[in-house]
Amino acid sequence: MSTGINPYTHPHYIIKRAFLNFWHRKFRIYNPNGELAFYCEMKAMKLKEDIRVYTDEAKTQEALVIKARQILDISPTFDVWDVGQQQKIGALRRAGLKSVLRDEWTILDVNDNEYGKIMEDSMAMAMARRFLSNLIPQSYSVEVQGQDLLDFKQNFNPFLLKLNLDFSRDPNFLLDRRMGIAAGILLASIEGRQR
Repeated sequence: MSTGINPYTHPHYIIKRAFLNFWHRKFRIYNPNGELAFYCEMKAMKLKEDIRVYTDEAKTQEALVIKARQILDISPTFDVWDVGQQQKIGALRRAGLKSVLRDEWTILDVNDNEYGKIMEDSMAMAMARRFLSNLIPQSYSVEVQGQDLLDFKQNFNPFLLKLNLDFSRDPNFLLDRRMGIAAGILLASIEGRQR
């Protein structure tokens, strides 16, 4: 990670996950310059998710913690913590049964008040992915305070999951980039298990 630069101020990030990671899922999050901004490694078979996001692959400094509140929940809620500031910054809740057909997440503030949504692109595309081919890339729109501000798009590649996080329509940071990065990691890991 570049020193002296706030890693949460970029308008774009790319999350990459290698295909052949059976026991651990490794995610590398790159800034627009192609530099590693964050690194995340998760055990594949965990009952209660506890995702640690680091500033480097050596895992010398934790940046974020994304932690499930309960074990095996149909509508899991994940609290997001900023480790450096030692504070919770919000939460992300998956819309359980709704997400069976079309992925949907709710963005919550520190008091669990809803202020945003993450929705898979269209019902038709979502159904095609689930019942015809999981090779169709996913695309999400992110609405914050009633405004459609962000896009998360997956590139087609059967061997490497690559998710583009585009914050360029949100210059006023209505969505905290830390929450956006946490959401991207959850989409790449939790939703990625459907494939």
